[in-house]
Amino acid sequence: METTEKRQRGRPRAFNGPPETSSVQSLDRALRILAIVAEGSGLSLSEISAQSGLAASTAYRMLTTLENHGMVEFDTSDQLWSIGVETYRMGAAFLRRRKLVDRARIVMQELMERTGETANLGVAEDDCVVFVSQVETHQAIRAFFRPGTRSPFHASGIGKAVLAHLEPERVGTILRKAGLQRFTDRTLSEIPALAHDLAVIKQRGWSVDDEERHPGMRCVAAAIFNEFGEPIGGVSVSGPTVRVTPERLAEIGPMVRSAAAEVTRMIGGAQAG
Repeated sequence: METTEKRQRGRPRAFNGPPETSSVQSLDRALRILAIVAEGSGLSLSEISAQSGLAASTAYRMLTTLENHGMVEFDTSDQLWSIGVETYRMGAAFLRRRKLVDRARIVMQELMERTGETANLGVAEDDCVVFVSQVETHQAIRAFFRPGTRSPFHASGIGKAVLAHLEPERVGTILRKAGLQRFTDRTLSEIPALAHDLAVIKQRGWSVDDEERHPGMRCVAAAIFNEFGEPIGGVSVSGPTVRVTPERLAEIGPMVRSAAAEVTRMIGGAQAG
């Protein structure tokens, strides 16, 4: 009898509910349940059902989906649901990003003033770079990336700076997944050419997007590293090719590399060897 009672606290008596017809409604319900579980210190199915206002079968469906993604956990001994480790990973990622954006701002401002060009901050996701912050130059013609803009690894300065410091196997996995789309005549859309460029980038510490994503635009970037020496994003300077000329690259590159190293230091990262 005791075993039966425990099972009922964590799972419904019967699980024959109709399939959810609205994905948006399902998401809303799942997020509501996730918030309830996060506030508790171990809740039974009946408690979650009561607090969410959902039938036990519906709540259970949401919980098992969240469990499959590591968002919640089910303790079979006490039949209670609690928050999962994946939520910690996501929360930690948010905190890292906020710390990165906040602390990089002053470095980006100084970099913009020293180079006279727009400074950018991007973070690496699974298959692309996401621009999260920018300090614009005062020049009339300037680069602009709206926060949230995504760019492929192989066709962005920050993306290539990140790839240059990853193991070849990891680079291969990323490129197979994301592909090597050709955006301009200068895009490195072949593996040998890109591999050679990555080797040069790793050796000198900064990359160049030479009109590889947008014609008439050149970008110089360097990677930012976490506490394990892993590249997590980068800092870049971008501007029109008439100002960011090949002759200026040798001047701008070390500035960008130093700026990225400073951001790495400020977030407690370890510079890769």
